[in-house]
Amino acid sequence: MSLNHQLLNFIQSSPTPFHAVNIMAAQLQEAGFIELDEGSAWQLLAGHKYYISRNNSSIIAFQYGKKPLLEQGVRMVGAHTDSPNLKVKPRPDIHHSGYWQLGVETYGGVLLNPWFDRPLALAGRVSFETREGYLEHVMLDTKEAVGSIPSLAIHLDREANKSRTINAQTDVPVVMAIDEAKALNFEQFLFTLIKEQSPASDVAKILDHEMSFYEAQKGSVFGVNKEFISASRLDNLLSCFIGLESLINANSDESILLVCNDHEEVGSQSAAGADGAMLEQFLRRLAGNEESYGRMLNASMMISVDNAHAVHPNFSNKHDKNHGPTINSGPVIKINANQRYASNAITQSIFRQCCEQVNVPVQSFVVRSDMACGSTIGPMTAANLGVKTVDVGVPQFAMHSIRETAGCDDTAYMIEALKCFYQRESL
Repeated sequence: MSLNHQLLNFIQSSPTPFHAVNIMAAQLQEAGFIELDEGSAWQLLAGHKYYISRNNSSIIAFQYGKKPLLEQGVRMVGAHTDSPNLKVKPRPDIHHSGYWQLGVETYGGVLLNPWFDRPLALAGRVSFETREGYLEHVMLDTKEAVGSIPSLAIHLDREANKSRTINAQTDVPVVMAIDEAKALNFEQFLFTLIKEQSPASDVAKILDHEMSFYEAQKGSVFGVNKEFISASRLDNLLSCFIGLESLINANSDESILLVCNDHEEVGSQSAAGADGAMLEQFLRRLAGNEESYGRMLNASMMISVDNAHAVHPNFSNKHDKNHGPTINSGPVIKINANQRYASNAITQSIFRQCCEQVNVPVQSFVVRSDMACGSTIGPMTAANLGVKTVDVGVPQFAMHSIRETAGCDDTAYMIEALKCFYQRESL
């Protein structure tokens, strides 16, 4: 199976961060990584491989190298597991005009227009109480479409192509069924779904849920020369896939680490987010004491991998003409004078050297000086840990859309660059 078809299968199997971490954990176990419990004492041994997860939505994988941590540090790659989506509200049931709908709230900076008229599936995590009073959790995924958000016909809004705006409260409740009797409800829907997908679960009462809609249609490779990938959640499952492939396949004697955090799209301030303490706590336990921790980080480096904005041919004026990345032209170094990205001349140069050593082309992105700039986990990781960091990413179109586009060649390019970084002897 080709690399990009492996990517598409990974994305299709990862409709939520919970599913993504579950898939990544299974692949790590197959590659010989040992799961650690954060609540237990650790005895980590050089030459062994480990991983931890938190909230079942963030994961750290670590290979303990054969060289001294205080001298060589840790080569780290970071990405995020979450993507903008429509999350089902706690009490979502809406009965209106003979239809059953579910109320949703936007998670992250959702580009709402493309969500209309799509077949939408539903996935996430449900917490329930068993008949014996125990609290348990289950992951669910309808896989097939169960809803849609129909557009209003242009005959009823003649100005739609000129001035239509979207109200996230009133315009995007998802149509689930015809229900003139008002008999359907979300709790019963979840009961049925649990019975179908986890028949061994002894559900007495559903307590809560974290369920999100996603596009049911699988991603694909397209283009006259099959040069593009079209899929949901490329931002940033593409980087998670690349990071995992790089880590597992790196032939390195160094200490190397991959961290994929949840909640980047909403600011990263959570127990499992990059602005939380998960990575710091792992590294402190690895170092053993405060002086060793500081010395280890001084010898370490982080590559924050999050997709970049490729020049859109219909909107090329949205880019600085000297810093417009193109698809299938290699990884993009993201630079911002106001520290919205953590790249600096030293870390940029290290990444450029890695690309040159494996014959991978490299590009630069700087936002137009008259436009605002997004950010990544890079600056907060650099600030929280005090570790040198560079922000890079694969170029893509339609960031934060329900369907995004990237290049087939860029997946392999970034993997080769990160493998070189993992294998690099000096920083």
